[in-house]
Amino acid sequence: MENQKNHYLVKESIGKLMLKFSIPCIVSLLVSSLYNIVDQIFIGRGVGMLGNGATNVVFPITIIALAFALLIGDGGAAFLSICQGRKDEKNAHRSVGNVIVVLILCSIILTVIFAIFRDHILWGFGATKNNIKYAEEYFNYIIIGIPFFMFGNAINSIVRADGSPQFAMITIFIGCIINIILDPIAIFVLHWGMMGAALATIMGQIVSALFVLYYLFHTKSFHLKKSSFYLRGAILRHIFPLGISSFLTQVSIVIIMAVMNNTLVIYGAQSKYGSDIPLTVVGIVMKVFQIVISVVVGIAAGAQPIVGYNYGANHYNRVKNIYKIMIAAELGVGLIAMFCFEVFPLQIIKIFGSEEGLYNEFAVHAFQIYLSTIILCCIQKATSIFLQSLGKPVLSMVLSLMRDIILIVPLIVLLPIKFGLISVLFSAPIADVVSFIVVIYIMVFLFKHLDKQDEAKYVKSE
Repeated sequence: MENQKNHYLVKESIGKLMLKFSIPCIVSLLVSSLYNIVDQIFIGRGVGMLGNGATNVVFPITIIALAFALLIGDGGAAFLSICQGRKDEKNAHRSVGNVIVVLILCSIILTVIFAIFRDHILWGFGATKNNIKYAEEYFNYIIIGIPFFMFGNAINSIVRADGSPQFAMITIFIGCIINIILDPIAIFVLHWGMMGAALATIMGQIVSALFVLYYLFHTKSFHLKKSSFYLRGAILRHIFPLGISSFLTQVSIVIIMAVMNNTLVIYGAQSKYGSDIPLTVVGIVMKVFQIVISVVVGIAAGAQPIVGYNYGANHYNRVKNIYKIMIAAELGVGLIAMFCFEVFPLQIIKIFGSEEGLYNEFAVHAFQIYLSTIILCCIQKATSIFLQSLGKPVLSMVLSLMRDIILIVPLIVLLPIKFGLISVLFSAPIADVVSFIVVIYIMVFLFKHLDKQDEAKYVKSE
């Protein structure tokens, strides 16, 4: 018998359900993306191009920290949900306690490692002799906020699993607003430059962390006890596998950025643009790209409970309709984004500072080439999440890693050897086209499989 409490998931309009579930996801992801964009905008206007380039060099360490935060937080949240479904109250509070302990230890260890290997990290992620001082200044302060950043993001997943997605959204939103308010004050009024931008970010992270800490004393489905914080191998063996997909997704971003930044520095030095212009521009392009992907992932992630419930309830035709409606929405997002990047690249890049000449020339190329097939990327990202919703994490992960690691990374390295700097920008379009072909093949096969399951269901019912 279907769970009557959630029976509306198979009865209510798909469009109405997707709006209800996707909007909070989209808002949360967009606000998270704005943290990086805000610094980029104010630094570009207050410090200049080299300051922007420096933030792109430092940015991967925040992604590494986020990867570990999601490994622990998403894994813990998934296990918490399983415990809730099993009515396992004992392991529910233990799972959260273990998440907190491991999270604190991991954040401290990461911060120490970052501090010790600062110079190796910065040069490894593509620092140049022109922006290294800016990168060092930003790095020295931004790592102070790493423990708060990790705590806020990891426990946010727990908050959502506890049935408070609105509180989770507000927590991220308030932190971002604080960053937006303090950034111009620190940079333009106090003239603190890179240090000011970093401190504004840290303050937002601290406030977000304090909000989720407050929530831990006002939870709904579990209550923390002293015994919650005893580390248990059995629980950790559940948490880490459940969070590995989120971890790998973030790690792939770090790998792309490391390879991309170093390639741009090497081949940029051999071109008329120099090293700093390509490094700065592509960093901005990648962050603008993340805004679009936040909307795409928000739509697909919001549809996850609808897909999963209907698939579990054997409503296979409805599952196919959900996918079609989801893809229609993703196509709309992709078309709007592609139009903006192809028609208004100069206007977009000017948001991040007033440069001219070669900088603007390369920026136009970067937006119009690198993001020319973003509509295909939107479909690929959404399909990957859809497959995860059907309980096919391996297939989902393979599809995701195919674009971001198997295809893009080798293309970034190999293309400029023969075709020079500009050819690096074609890595994404080529990867998007190949991935899209694979998506078509997978979904045709999956839809045929769903049709067979549907037929078998009716035969069995007769």
